[in-house]
Amino acid sequence: MAQKVVLKILTMTDEKTKQKAIEAAADILGVDSIAADLKDQKLTVIGEMDAVAVAKKLKKVGKVEIISVGPAKEEKKEEKKEEKKEEKKEEAAPPKEEKKEEKKEEKKEEKKP
Repeated sequence: MAQKVVLKILTMTDEKTKQKAIEAAADILGVDSIAADLKDQKLTVIGEMDAVAVAKKLKKVGKVEIISVGPAKEEKKEEKKEEKKEEKKEEAAPPKEEKKEEKKEEKKEEKKP
């Protein structure tokens, strides 16, 4: 299961060190995505990897503190997909009901004369 690791890299103050941190994290096996926030000196790594391995690799760039380790939020994406499918089904359902009503009206009109 994919996990999300948020690290604070105290020496990440400019674009050069930010790029080094991203490249170091990208070398780790199992990393899916990396996001860096230069303002807060945070690096977010998502994937199926070891949080300790990420921290060890990033120590080459500078001082590292692990802020949080937890599951990546993939569940919400799946829920959104299911909701979209349900909405499409609901949108497709009313025309069928309208067709039934039209058929009933046609039958009524045929019986009147």
